[in-house]
Amino acid sequence: MGFCTKKEYNQYMVQVPEFEHLLHEDNLIIIKFWFSISKEEQKKRFDSRLNNPLKQWKFSPVDLKGQDLWDQYTYYKEQMFSKTHTAFSPWIIVKTNSKKQARLESMRYVLSYFDYKEKGAAKIPLLPDPNVIIRYHRSATQIDI
Repeated sequence: MGFCTKKEYNQYMVQVPEFEHLLHEDNLIIIKFWFSISKEEQKKRFDSRLNNPLKQWKFSPVDLKGQDLWDQYTYYKEQMFSKTHTAFSPWIIVKTNSKKQARLESMRYVLSYFDYKEKGAAKIPLLPDPNVIIRYHRSATQIDI
């Protein structure tokens, strides 16, 4: 959408993994979630925002243009994944149209990732649903629902 030049884009794609590696070397843990929904679900959410006075502030003309550019966005999203997914900073795809399920499974992922005193005392499963939480793989052919 013209937010940056091709040169700026290429430079950014090189710098992101380098920056994340510096963070990793400083013992910081990076968790990158991509919340993947279908084009139809996105349109439904946009329509809901437009029709609800309390949610209209969330909507911008850029959102509407994004629907028109879905295929191009998908291409660049795949490029981003392939250039910025690393062993020390992987992309975690949260693949569901349900906001509640996406939030719960993301929390489960984070809670299962770390060790802490009361971890074993949980009364609910902490392991995320493997049908929703998916680690990006360069060989993936379809990320979106």
